[in-house]
Amino acid sequence: MTPDHEARDRMIGAARQQLEVRRAEETLIVQKVNAAHREAFHAKFPGQIEHCMRLVAERLQTGLRKDQPVPLTEEQIENLAHALAHLYQIHQSLEA
Repeated sequence: MTPDHEARDRMIGAARQQLEVRRAEETLIVQKVNAAHREAFHAKFPGQIEHCMRLVAERLQTGLRKDQPVPLTEEQIENLAHALAHLYQIHQSLEA
């Protein structure tokens, strides 16, 4: 190999190493950001479950009213009731 080729190969190798170092640093940054998002979600999650339970219960209650212009179908009532029950189970398991 000629000296020019060796120098070029060294430069390419160094550039590849720098690229790998940069990729590793970016991966660490992404992992830190994702960890912060996960922690925030876990801290907020129980409140989100309660909020979802409230929304589903309100929809179920509104849909069951007799003066509702478009009442819920039996399938919709059943689905909402199951959703509310499952949300309640999740809520109970988080409190345990």
